[in-house]
Amino acid sequence: MNPLPSILSQYHASLEMLARSVEACPAELWDNDKYKNRFWHISYHVLFYTDFYLSSDERSYQPSPQYIPEYQYLGNFPWESDKKPNISAPCSKEHILRYILYIHSILDDSIEGIELSDSSGFDWLPFNKLELQLYNIRHIQHHTAQLNLLLQMETGVSIEWIGMG
Repeated sequence: MNPLPSILSQYHASLEMLARSVEACPAELWDNDKYKNRFWHISYHVLFYTDFYLSSDERSYQPSPQYIPEYQYLGNFPWESDKKPNISAPCSKEHILRYILYIHSILDDSIEGIELSDSSGFDWLPFNKLELQLYNIRHIQHHTAQLNLLLQMETGVSIEWIGMG
């Protein structure tokens, strides 16, 4: 059995749930400072890392057209705990939705033909490519669940579960 079609299906389903959360987010919640991490920032963070971990390895990563330097970090830099990234303005909803479409567009080619038993390609993730895909999908779903909880608490809106992409 080839697991790649199932992996792709789950990526696409996860990204679609994220897209629906972004689309449902009202303007007053998008950049609300009531929460440490704002809705738009969580969305950008998850998309950057999804894109990044779809690369073969750290060195081969090519930033997407939606990349904004330093915006991927929630909180301080991991290597300099006292230094914050330079985030000057929020991303627009349109920017985030374009980023989701971009990832959908590169996903199949990124996954096609990978050797799932190979190393992740990222020194800080000491597992194989199969586990990297599961890790990446879990990361999308983790933050999508955060966003859905915010939507539900603040607006009463609930995003439907999508089982397959």
